Amino acid sequence: MESIKAKELKDDAILNVKVNKTFYLMSKSALYLAFTKLHDSSVNPENFIKSVISKKYEEMTDEERTFYTLTLLVGEIEKQAIETKSFIEKDISEDDLKKALDAKVSKSSED
Repeated sequence: MESIKAKELKDDAILNVKVNKTFYLMSKSALYLAFTKLHDSSVNPENFIKSVISKKYEEMTDEERTFYTLTLLVGEIEKQAIETKSFIEKDISEDDLKKALDAKVSKSSED
C-alpha cells in the first residue's frame, strides 16, 4: 500500500497569524452562527458556554468543537487587538444595536 505525506504542526509550535478586519468579522460571524445552531434559548448563554468549554475534547460533539475553536480564535484576535491598541471605539445607540441584532437573528433563522 502506498503512503502519502501529511503535514502536522509540532506539539510545541506557537504561530502568530496576521488577521485583517474582514477575517476578524468573518470569524465573529462564524462564531455567532455556531452559537445560534447549538444554543437552546431556554438556557442562559453564559451557562451554555461554560458547559461547552468545561468538557474534555473527546466528550464534545463536532458542533461543540467548532464553537469552542472559533471562540478561542476570536478571543485570541481580540486579545492581540487590545494589546496592540488596534480597536477603535464608536458610539452606537441602543436602537441601532437592537436593529442590527434583530436583522442578524432574522437572517440566521431564514437559513
